[in-house]
Amino acid sequence: MTAESLLGTGATVEVHDVHKWYGAHRVLNGVDLTVRPGEVTVILGPSGSGKSTLLRVVNHLEKPEIGHVSLDGELIGVRRQGDRLKELSERAILTQRGSIGFVFQNFNLFPHLTVLDNVAAAPVATGRLGKPAAVELARDLLDRVGLADKAGAYPRQLSGGQQQRVAIARALALRPGVILFDEPTSALDPELVGEVLSVIKDLATSGTTLVIVTHEIGFAREIADRVVFIDGGRIVEQGPPSEVLDKPRHERTRDFLSKVL
Repeated sequence: MTAESLLGTGATVEVHDVHKWYGAHRVLNGVDLTVRPGEVTVILGPSGSGKSTLLRVVNHLEKPEIGHVSLDGELIGVRRQGDRLKELSERAILTQRGSIGFVFQNFNLFPHLTVLDNVAAAPVATGRLGKPAAVELARDLLDRVGLADKAGAYPRQLSGGQQQRVAIARALALRPGVILFDEPTSALDPELVGEVLSVIKDLATSGTTLVIVTHEIGFAREIADRVVFIDGGRIVEQGPPSEVLDKPRHERTRDFLSKVL
């Protein structure tokens, strides 16, 4: 199986006027964002700014009170009923999530399954592939992330960096149109960060649409097509790394970067 055939075709992600509250606290405040097919978008912002919540809204792990998200024009988690949006069934939402890969901070691997079975599980569970084809795909994906020799190991036998690379392979197994990364290196020891970033850099040149929440500014500068800075649940500014990171227009962005660079 070629490297290209392992991956899905990059999708367009559209976030339209999304608002999200936790009780009285507004976490997202009118977010509009379009991510083009194959684009690498990096989201930066201080803790509590709404970055992770935005990712969770994209794949409907969190439901926005106002606004909606679409993938290649298809609404995620809802359908139109007249002039209103009606929640889809959980089964329908799970089907849609097959097109949206998600890599969490803390890996979220199944501890009772081998590395190979962790990666092969989703294509089998969704009926997209039979077990033999899913196992073949899983082996190819593990090879892509440099872990072909760990197929028979269990998550507890791996380093944090290795576990996160397995999580990336698992996210790729359904050939999603977009992959969301929620601070994929934040739970790792510093010496393990590079191996995970290297895998993401490889994906960034593959045509897969990537949306990455990270505090790794140098990494963002290297791979992002666009950097989005969020504060207080709003997009403060966005643009190429050469603009947002080197010549930010807004005082809030400059203040944030002065503290992390």
